[in-house]
Amino acid sequence: MAALSDVLTASRVPARLGRFVLRMFRPQIYVTYGVLWTLTLEGSAEALSGPSSHWTPSGATVVRAVSVVLALLFARMVDEQKDLEYDRRHHPDRPLVTGAITVAELRGAMALITVLVVVLNALVSALSVLLILLALGYTLFLVALERWSPRIGEALIANLLVSYPVQLLLSVYLYVSLLTSDAIDGDGRAAPLMAMFACAFLQFEFARKTEWRRDPEARLYSEVLGPRGSAAVCLALAVGAVALGLLLFGTRGLLPALSIVFPALGAWRFLVRGQPSGLMLPAMGFVLFFNLLCFYGSTALAIGR
Repeated sequence: MAALSDVLTASRVPARLGRFVLRMFRPQIYVTYGVLWTLTLEGSAEALSGPSSHWTPSGATVVRAVSVVLALLFARMVDEQKDLEYDRRHHPDRPLVTGAITVAELRGAMALITVLVVVLNALVSALSVLLILLALGYTLFLVALERWSPRIGEALIANLLVSYPVQLLLSVYLYVSLLTSDAIDGDGRAAPLMAMFACAFLQFEFARKTEWRRDPEARLYSEVLGPRGSAAVCLALAVGAVALGLLLFGTRGLLPALSIVFPALGAWRFLVRGQPSGLMLPAMGFVLFFNLLCFYGSTALAIGR
């Protein structure tokens, strides 16, 4: 009977994981973001490369896009475990807290993700395997770091400084993996290109954790910087992304620059109208349209070159 019970329990794991993904890693947001991030970075890198570049979406692009999405899911699973004690106090409806998913099930899924990205990236290059594993490994390193120094996990800005490199490592993975395929010629513009993506992402990160309400227990940047200060940082990061786009693409960057209307609208809704979470949706709109328009502009630049 015990063996039968174990088999029945194991058969339910995929459905439990599926429900976890649908709730905590909404595909319409994260899959869209991961695929768009991959296409935009690759298209932009090609547009900035020399005349010998010849990038087009390929099987390797699919591998990189899938790897980025899986790496983001991996990080989400790690965060659920890392924040378990906090969630027990403040988010009692989270799947790991309610038992809708278990730590063992999440770790099993993380092991499967690791195997999948290794196998997929082995089809591209050995360096791609190394870099995607480095990104996953850094995510796990953060868990050990916060256990060694709990203040890092509690201090929001310090936590951002040590956790953001996961996103940066994924950008490096995308760029270097593309470079190893001989589709582009790398140069010094890789740094401002990655900084552009960093600004776009970080403006969303600040937007989703900026509110008017005061709650010392909440993990909000507005608790540290004040609502106005946090909103100002959010808007400044969006301006930084637009400025870097103009620097990199010249007049072709004017089209992506139009996306600044979204964070400007968010700042108006939040600061003038006083809407409690007025920054969130405009920040999502900025990430979506800025990436789309950068991809369109970089593709047009490459065609016209």
